[in-house]
Amino acid sequence: MNKEILRLAIPNILSNISVPLLSTVDTALMGRLSEVHIGAVGIGAMIFNFIYWNFGFLRMGTTGMTAQAFGQQNAPGIMAVMGRSLMIAMVLAVLVMSLQWPLGELSFTLMNAEGEQRELVSRYFYVRIWAAPASLALYAFMGWFFGMQNAIYPLILTIFINSVNIGLSFYLVHNLGWDVDGVAYGTLGAQYAGLLLAIILFLTGYRSYFDYLKDVTLLKWDELKRFLQVNSDIFLRTFFLTFSFGYFYSQSSSEGELILAANVILLQFLNWMSYGVDGFAFASESLVGKYAGAKDKAKTNKAIQLTFVWGMGLALLFAISYGGFGEQLLRVFTNQEDVIAATRPYLFWMVLFPLLSTPCYLWDGIFIGLTASKAMRNSMFLAFGIYILAIFSLQSYGNNGLWLALLLFMVARGGFQHWLYFRKGMVLK
Repeated sequence: MNKEILRLAIPNILSNISVPLLSTVDTALMGRLSEVHIGAVGIGAMIFNFIYWNFGFLRMGTTGMTAQAFGQQNAPGIMAVMGRSLMIAMVLAVLVMSLQWPLGELSFTLMNAEGEQRELVSRYFYVRIWAAPASLALYAFMGWFFGMQNAIYPLILTIFINSVNIGLSFYLVHNLGWDVDGVAYGTLGAQYAGLLLAIILFLTGYRSYFDYLKDVTLLKWDELKRFLQVNSDIFLRTFFLTFSFGYFYSQSSSEGELILAANVILLQFLNWMSYGVDGFAFASESLVGKYAGAKDKAKTNKAIQLTFVWGMGLALLFAISYGGFGEQLLRVFTNQEDVIAATRPYLFWMVLFPLLSTPCYLWDGIFIGLTASKAMRNSMFLAFGIYILAIFSLQSYGNNGLWLALLLFMVARGGFQHWLYFRKGMVLK
């Protein structure tokens, strides 16, 4: 079981680490310009996180349902999940691009972007929005590959996409002086290059599944209804998650440009940690889904136990690294001494977050494998209520209060998920 976890987790960790590497490079490129540029790209990226993460069910729901069909050795069902995911991805992409102006203007207002910062965020947004079809289709492909117990294709895709993105962004910003436009066009080009590679990998590795297309009815109501139900629950769960981080950015922005820049950098620390431990969460999505689909309770529980052992071990390494090298890591993101000075007092939060927030990431993977979408949704609702209470109760503590509220939110998520699983186990829905 340990070998099986590591076979899936190690490629996932390598793949996931390249994701925050991209935002690290974007932040570092802007960090050589000004705190306004750091904040603008941070806000722009958060807007797209809010839009795309809300459609993250295209990956998460696809992984869980594909893994269960894989465990049942149901080839037509496996292909049906892929077809429905891509169909919904294209419908949502058309919707997002059609509504780009109201989405953009509302987002700039909600994120408290004003003056020069609003102009920079706007330029970033109206370039990157055209990546929607590629970004959403990639969610479907990634989820399907994970569900097929294949962590290598997502690794290849993620490293390729982020390498293209980093190279293109660096060239456009550093060589051509395009500032925020450069990182936006870098992302746009990389997403479409990644989609092309995903199609090639699918055709290369899974061509035999085309034999089942004739047996697949994508609009078969009973199956489509379950697909939409699971994904709508995950959508609502993700909406509240992204809203929580969006509100964190908005509150940071209202504290001034220096605090916003500091928090954008600190959130990069959290990104590194979360994408690292998500390697084990993604492994649990695949394994728990497979064993739950095969009705093997013993192996399902064993996969869950060992996922926590490995995930918390990695979290401890992150906490030690941030505690010992936080000051040096700050200088990777910026050479602006005023931004470094503003960030330094909050570095201790980066030691606490890996240790206390990792369980919620691991439980997310487990719940996705079980397709326990209602339980995911309900635990998020409860944790969000605690977050809102904490935000307003801790306002007098400034930025420390903001970080404490976010930490309580993450702890509550993991706590409620733990309680729900140990009440109902594999029958959790």
